[in-house]
Amino acid sequence: MLDSLRSLMRPPEGMMFDFSRPAGEPALTPAHGVSWRVFANPVTLFVGGVAAVLLELAEPSVRSGVWNHSSFQRDPGLRLRRTGAAAMMTVYGPRSAAEAMIARVVRMHGQVRGSTPGGLAYRANDPRLLDWVHASAVFGFTEAFHRYAQALCASEKDAAFAEGAHSACLYGARGAPQSWRAWEALLAATAPGLEGSPILAEFLRIMDAAPILPAPLRWLQRLLVRAAVHITPEPVRSLPQLRGRALRTGEATLVRTLAWVATWLPLGDTPQLQAARRVASEPASRL
Repeated sequence: MLDSLRSLMRPPEGMMFDFSRPAGEPALTPAHGVSWRVFANPVTLFVGGVAAVLLELAEPSVRSGVWNHSSFQRDPGLRLRRTGAAAMMTVYGPRSAAEAMIARVVRMHGQVRGSTPGGLAYRANDPRLLDWVHASAVFGFTEAFHRYAQALCASEKDAAFAEGAHSACLYGARGAPQSWRAWEALLAATAPGLEGSPILAEFLRIMDAAPILPAPLRWLQRLLVRAAVHITPEPVRSLPQLRGRALRTGEATLVRTLAWVATWLPLGDTPQLQAARRVASEPASRL
C-alpha cells in the first residue's frame, strides 16, 4: 500500500523535476508554511483534488472547458498526475521554474474557448472562472487535510488561501479569495449558478473505475472518492449525482488512518523534502 501512496505523488513521464535545485531559490509559497504541510500528504491531495473537480464541474462554463478540452475522459490517471505535478511545482518549485510553468499554462488556456450546451460563451482565461477554479482547489486540498490528516485552526485556513495569492495572480485569478471568509463569500455568490449534470455522474464513474491504483486496491480508490464527496460543500453535495455517494459509517476513521500513515511513514525523496534542502542551501554565487 505504501508504494500505491507514493504513486499518487509520482509525476508523469516528461514532468520529472529535481526540486532541490537551484540552491537557495525560494518558492512561490513560503517555506514550511501551511501549503507545504498540506501538499505533503498524498492521501488528502487525492481527496482534495477530486473535491475541487466536483466543484469545478458544477459550474457550467468551467465544466464545458474542463470536459471538452482536457484528457479526463481519455486518461484520468494521467490528467490527475499532470495536475498534481503542476500543483507541486506551484507550491514547492523554485520561483523561476514555477513562473515559467504557469506562463505556459496561461498560453495554453488562451486557446481554450467555446460555448456551454446552454449557449453561454466561455474562455478559460476569464478571470471570473479562474477565481472559481483557484478557490475550489485551495478549498479542496485544505479541507481534505483538515478533515482527514490534521486539524487546522482558523488562521491556518486563512494562510492556505493567502499563501496562494501570488500564484493565483500569475494564473490570472486576480480576484481569488485570500482568506477562508472570502472563500465562503465566493461560494455563496457562485452557489445560485451551480448545477448538476450527467458529466458529474460520469466523472464519479470514471474516478471509481479508472486504473489509478492497482486493481487489488481499487476499493481504496473508491473510498477516497467518497471521502471527497463527503467534504464537498453545499449546494454541490446535495446534487442528485452526488447524493448517497459520501462516506459510510466508520469510513471516515479509515481515511484518517490512511492519511496518518501517509504523514508518518517514509514516502521517499518527495518534492517537499527536496524543496526544503534547496531553500536551506547557499546559492551557488555565495559558495
